Amino acid sequence: MFLLRTDRQLAFLLGSCALLSAAIVLLILLFLVKESWPVLQHVALMRFVTDASWHPVQGLYKLTPMLSATLYSTLGAILLATPLGIASALFSRYYAPPFLAGCYRRLVELLAGVPSVVYGFWGLTTLVPLIGRLHPPGVSLLTGILVLTLMILPTVALTVDAALAAVPVAYVRSAAALGLSRWSLISGVALPAARSGITAGILLAAGRAIGETMAVLMVAGNVVEQPHSIFDSVRTLTANIALEVAYATGDHRAALFVSGIALMTLVLVLVGIAECFPRKRYYD
Repeated sequence: MFLLRTDRQLAFLLGSCALLSAAIVLLILLFLVKESWPVLQHVALMRFVTDASWHPVQGLYKLTPMLSATLYSTLGAILLATPLGIASALFSRYYAPPFLAGCYRRLVELLAGVPSVVYGFWGLTTLVPLIGRLHPPGVSLLTGILVLTLMILPTVALTVDAALAAVPVAYVRSAAALGLSRWSLISGVALPAARSGITAGILLAAGRAIGETMAVLMVAGNVVEQPHSIFDSVRTLTANIALEVAYATGDHRAALFVSGIALMTLVLVLVGIAECFPRKRYYD
């Protein structure tokens, strides 16, 4: 009876926390819509795509260049960080000696805690000159991708490592008893069993890359133009908000909140993609 009452109390507490989380997200969306409503009343949504450029003072509100820069930088960082993060987790979990694996995980955790401005400062003083020698000016989409890759790599590595650690030991022992090689164990047992955790880690890293502001602002060049090359200077949606919100007023300020709605939409798309993945259970 006591356990049953405790379970009910825990279920009520968890349900309340879930409802509170949903309410917070809904309130954020409502706040963004409320603050952007002054400009949405007389500016059609299509104008944020079809206007000639981004000059809110002149009544031009094109967000496409900044949206493209956000998507390109996030996609590039994910394409680089995902294989590196999975390889890092596999090394620490299945190949490295226990002592080395423990030290390696602590190092990755340390990288995950480094402030974004430090990554941006390092990229500005190190990566930008190196890329500038290859293709001036150096502050570019490529620099932003590389810095974002370094920032989200620990997130991918740690979440994949946790997913691999959750694979039942019985699976590993059964594979060893069958005489499977280490790579056969990894590719045929461990990775399929940890697929949902790996997917969650990649999406979590993508969410961080979309929302990153300071590091990208410091190294991407902040030019509001549609990128045609990875060496072009770009400005992301988050960087645009950070640069202009201090002095924006009226419709200009409201248009920045439309940028916030676009960012929230991207995050919701990520959540939708996560829900589209099959939730096959590999173990109980």
